[in-house]
Amino acid sequence: MKTSLADFDFLEPITFIIICLAMFLVIMVRYFILSGLFHAYFYIWAKDQWQARKINKKSYPSQQFRREIFWSTLTAILFSIIGALTAVLWQKGYTLLYTDINQYPIIWLPCSIIISMLIHETYYYWVHRWMHHPKIYHLVHKVHHDSKITSAWTAFSFHPIEGLLEALIMPVIICVIPMHIYVATFHLTIMTITAAINHLDIEIYPKTKWGNWFGKLMIGATHHSQHHKYYRYNFGLYFTFWDKIGKTESPKFKEEFEKRA
Repeated sequence: MKTSLADFDFLEPITFIIICLAMFLVIMVRYFILSGLFHAYFYIWAKDQWQARKINKKSYPSQQFRREIFWSTLTAILFSIIGALTAVLWQKGYTLLYTDINQYPIIWLPCSIIISMLIHETYYYWVHRWMHHPKIYHLVHKVHHDSKITSAWTAFSFHPIEGLLEALIMPVIICVIPMHIYVATFHLTIMTITAAINHLDIEIYPKTKWGNWFGKLMIGATHHSQHHKYYRYNFGLYFTFWDKIGKTESPKFKEEFEKRA
């Protein structure tokens, strides 16, 4: 009798399909909960409080949210398949993912997520710039830019090729650096939260000295909305440092950020 997860062969068709469905459910629940909460709070419950920090004043097109959820659902399907394949790699011993929290010093937990995010940032920045090449843009990245005014629902609104490119980096990361399974899960949750923040079209970083500094280091709605507006600038994912190094940060970013911060 199979009594634990390790007793199952993840490559068995039924087991693999169950893993895919479970991961799809987790991804979609996380997407709807986080994006839904951001949209509900900033656009419904506390709308009057945040309207002054809204970036674009135009209304959203009537079908935009439905379209974004459609593409995000396709992205979730891709993420779940890649996630299931990653589970197979883990079961076969090809990854450095671990479950015993004492296997590495506790200090490695925060260090590993920082390193993971830096690898992800570097990968995404250069892939993102590549997707803006004229011969690539309309084939891969245009779906995401169809959201002229972004929303919390835009977070995973990708063409399947872009979704695949985004999904591939996490399996690579856990194959090259040791990560506790909960840390890897936390990274994926951070990815969802920051994607909602970046696309919210409302600058939420606080009007404080600390918030001003943080908002220039981390990518927020002002930074990313300029990417959807100007196309040639602001390609980062979590942090602004690659845009500064690559001289691709919008010259209007600091002025517009400080106007809202």
